[in-house]
Amino acid sequence: MTIGRRTWRPSGVGLLCWLAVVPGAGWALARSIGLDRGPLVQALAFTPYVTLGSLAPLVLALALRRRAPAFVAALTTLALVALVAPRALPAPQPNAAGPTVRVLTANLLAGAADREAVVELVRTRQVDLLLVQELTPAAEAGLDRLGLDRLLAHRQLNPVVGTPGSGLYARHPLSDGGIRRLRSAWGFTQAYATVAVPGAPPVRVESAHPAAPYAIDQVEFWRADLAAQPAATPDGPLSILAGDFNATLDHGPLRTLLGTGYVDAAASVGAGLTGTWGPYDGDPIPPVVIDHVLVDRRIAVRDVTVHPLPGSDHRMVLAELRLPTAESR
Repeated sequence: MTIGRRTWRPSGVGLLCWLAVVPGAGWALARSIGLDRGPLVQALAFTPYVTLGSLAPLVLALALRRRAPAFVAALTTLALVALVAPRALPAPQPNAAGPTVRVLTANLLAGAADREAVVELVRTRQVDLLLVQELTPAAEAGLDRLGLDRLLAHRQLNPVVGTPGSGLYARHPLSDGGIRRLRSAWGFTQAYATVAVPGAPPVRVESAHPAAPYAIDQVEFWRADLAAQPAATPDGPLSILAGDFNATLDHGPLRTLLGTGYVDAAASVGAGLTGTWGPYDGDPIPPVVIDHVLVDRRIAVRDVTVHPLPGSDHRMVLAELRLPTAESR
């Protein structure tokens, strides 16, 4: 050491603080700039948990009186809270005065889900629109044996053995129906149609099921499938897009889709942090929110609830919506 000058070396305590703080700060940066590439795609789904965990480095730095790490830790927590907290806070709703519509989405896990649970929820909650993913011929027949054909007589279905199938069931008449085929290697399909609800404008409804980013080589399929989802038309017909998106609100492609004119129904009523996937299939994975009901911004969301679905690794999402009147179109 030179006399009269002091060379700075980090202490062991200071180094410990920085090692605790840096990972959370890097996570906040990656989420903020939309760095969902490669392995970060799966990781970013757990951002709400990282937000809670970011408090630990902050408390540690404060307890050890390390100002610089404490400052960075505080910024990290504030940034993450700003990104996540709005999903737990109700937002103002549009002044929609038309009929109420209840929309239920359910991933049937290649037809293995408990069909009675689906039909019972449709019956007791007076569901108007049921959108299913991974619909198989056996599941279609089983649902109808339990009375779904009498509850929701109108349908646009594409039952397929395995996971590609899709279905749309409705209480009211459907028109202009079809099946969208996505690019992913899994061959997922999406049933869609326009539903005529008395007293409301026509509403285009689609059962969404983009590819899952379960491996790095699937990420581009995931991005392509999300990019292929039908955009909202704020100056045109009403749209509802619901299903298993295999994406959370911490993923840039889903936020881009929302930016076309959709609202995430659960987040808009403060229920956007209720998990819909995992660990319901037994895997030790904290629940994340990958099942969504996206609605046109002109549609008011009154309530969103999440319901168990035995036999599936997903839970059902039920949204109660208020449509505009036919005259307000």
